[in-house]
Amino acid sequence: MRLLKILALVLTATALIPSAAHLFELAGKIDLEREHYFTVQSIYAGWSMFGIPIFAAILANLALTVAYWRVSDRRALLSGLAAILIAGSLAIFFLWVFPGNKQTANWTSQPDNWELLRRNWEYGHATNALIVFAAFVLTCVASVGSDRRKEGRQVADGR
Repeated sequence: MRLLKILALVLTATALIPSAAHLFELAGKIDLEREHYFTVQSIYAGWSMFGIPIFAAILANLALTVAYWRVSDRRALLSGLAAILIAGSLAIFFLWVFPGNKQTANWTSQPDNWELLRRNWEYGHATNALIVFAAFVLTCVASVGSDRRKEGRQVADGR
C-alpha cells in the first residue's frame, strides 16, 4: 500500500508539471504578437509524452481507490475524485487545447483564427492546472496519516 501511495503521489505530481508550467507562463504569452507567439510555441515539441504520466496517474489513483475501499471510505472517495479530476482534465484538453494543436499543425501553421485558438489553448491549460492541482491535493490527503478503521481493528484484534 505504501508503494501505491507513493506512486499515485509521484504520478499525480508529474501530471501537474505541464499544466502548471502553462499556467505560470500564461501572463507572459497571452498578449504576444503572432510571430513571437508561434516562435514560443515551438518549445512544446515532445510534450505529448506527458500523456503517459497523466494516464498513469489516473490508473494509480484508481488502484489507490480500490485498495482503500476495504480500509477507508473517505480515502477511497478522495483518491477516486482525484482520478476523476485528472480524467476531466483530459476532457478539457481534447475540447479546448487539442483543436488548437490540430488546426495549427502543432503551432507551425498560422490560421486566421489563431487568436481564438491561442485563447482556448492557454486558458484550457490554465484550467487544467487548477484541476490537476486539486487532484494532487486530494491524493495527498488520501495518502497521508493513519486510517482509523484499520487502527480500530488492530486494537480490537490485540495488535
